[in-house]
Amino acid sequence: MSDYKDFTAPEEVFAWLSGFINFERTEARDFRLDRMRVLAGEAGHPECSAPVIHIAGSKGKGSVTVMTAAILEEAGYKSARYTSPHLLDYRERITLGNDFFSDALYCAAAGELRRVVQRVRERALPGPGEPTFFELLTLYFFLCARRSGCDAMVVETGMGGRLDATNIVDPLVSVISSIELEHTEYLGTTLAAIAGEKGGIIKENRPLVLAPQEDEALAVFERLCGEKKSPLIYLPREAAIEDLAIRPSGTGFTLRLGLSSFKFEIPLVGRIQAQNAALAVLAVRKAFPDISMEAIAGGLRKAKLPGRFERIGCDPPFVIDGAHTPQSVLLTAESFTALYGTGGILLFGSVEGKNASGMAEALLPFFSRVIITTPGTFKNSNPGAVFNLYRELQGAVKKDIALIADTGKAVEYALALGREHKLPVLGTGSFYLAAEIKKAAGSLP
Repeated sequence: MSDYKDFTAPEEVFAWLSGFINFERTEARDFRLDRMRVLAGEAGHPECSAPVIHIAGSKGKGSVTVMTAAILEEAGYKSARYTSPHLLDYRERITLGNDFFSDALYCAAAGELRRVVQRVRERALPGPGEPTFFELLTLYFFLCARRSGCDAMVVETGMGGRLDATNIVDPLVSVISSIELEHTEYLGTTLAAIAGEKGGIIKENRPLVLAPQEDEALAVFERLCGEKKSPLIYLPREAAIEDLAIRPSGTGFTLRLGLSSFKFEIPLVGRIQAQNAALAVLAVRKAFPDISMEAIAGGLRKAKLPGRFERIGCDPPFVIDGAHTPQSVLLTAESFTALYGTGGILLFGSVEGKNASGMAEALLPFFSRVIITTPGTFKNSNPGAVFNLYRELQGAVKKDIALIADTGKAVEYALALGREHKLPVLGTGSFYLAAEIKKAAGSLP
């Protein structure tokens, strides 16, 4: 008999799950799927309870996941969605379309998960120690999805793909968004190596929808698809994005598919979001060919994703974006300056292990003032080192670069500076920073 009381609220669930946060904070854990398969088997393989679309990539995979789920919901498919990280609430990671599950479902699924953990503790799991937080969170999503009786699951990988905890699924279609050098300590130091890890989600005889890639990465994906007899649907060969219009409220574009063209509006801002939407369209059309273009357009209009070019203030314009790689922050800065002009204020923070130097080189030319701050406390960071990095990279044209480690005070200062000089503000460099800015901004006048 269990001595545990039943969970009564989602907050209790995530407090319990947070006790397993070992990989992210304290120790390097082996990435392995055998442990995840044992856990899933003990739970009765909930990952097999509904058809899956599986999504990996370096940038844009969260947007593709959200758009895909929104399309399925619009078409009448009850769609469970798994993304990471969250901005303000853990439930953002595990949803039914754009909505949370009921509190009762979150609690019941967590009770089931805890019983699984109790049972596997009675025998040794593969690998060292207990299950990781992400392994349990992933299994928890599958349990929530199964309890909901959903018609489909849209699943975003955490890091990598080949050994990611989500890679126990057998999807109708896999999707890989654009990749670049990231998590090099785990995934490899070349685009080819990272493509190999991301490409680990490609399954035998299952199609792959692929974003535009550098030649080095594309060659890897083509080889993997050939080895696994997986049809390759490569976006640049299948479709073209035309008539792009970026507005503060979102992005409009025309998607040309063969001889046909379709107009779409999405509430996410930027050229990259049009590309992400195109990936979602191709994936849905391949996995669920009965879905109409009207439903696809309606779903895309309703796609919501906190922390992706999200405007949180109007005076001055204040945008947050979780971009955290050199290429993604460059795309964010280009969209920001296209809307609000150059010479604004950059509020930046980066966790350790990210390419802060590459991000600084990409961002500095667009801004006249820079404020360096702390991107939360969940992962280690060194704002002082980042501040010195920006000062070293500014070159002969000196810029106003400040270090304010306290995020709340940094947000307050950025807003005051923006109002005084009538300058827009962009906060970027980390999803953890985006979350801290949003929390801090909510308490300011």
